[in-house]
Amino acid sequence: MFKKFLVLAALLASFGHAFASVDVNTANEDALRGIKGIGPARAKAILDERTAHGPFKDAADLGKRVKGMGGHTVERLQSEGLAVGPAGAQNTASASGKPAPAAAGTATAANTKKDGTTTVAVKK
Repeated sequence: MFKKFLVLAALLASFGHAFASVDVNTANEDALRGIKGIGPARAKAILDERTAHGPFKDAADLGKRVKGMGGHTVERLQSEGLAVGPAGAQNTASASGKPAPAAAGTATAANTKKDGTTTVAVKK
């Protein structure tokens, strides 16, 4: 029974690691090195570029600005748990209480009343 418990605990721990993501725009060196495929040199290059020129807009921006990181490398790092750009920006916007931007092609108007309710009109 104890062995089954250990196997279950190991399985749950591996799932937790698989779904954890590290935002390249806010992570420190240790967090970046926790991603499989990012060593000390690559983590330093990412941090130096981010410090010098600001946050990365998206995966293409990361691949273009950091030497040695092409499109395939960035895709592989994203599959390992590296988050870049708009997904992290939307999470930050929703956490700060500001609404996330509407998707392209949709027109919305929202009115928030004093009681906290919101009405939204969507044009088709």
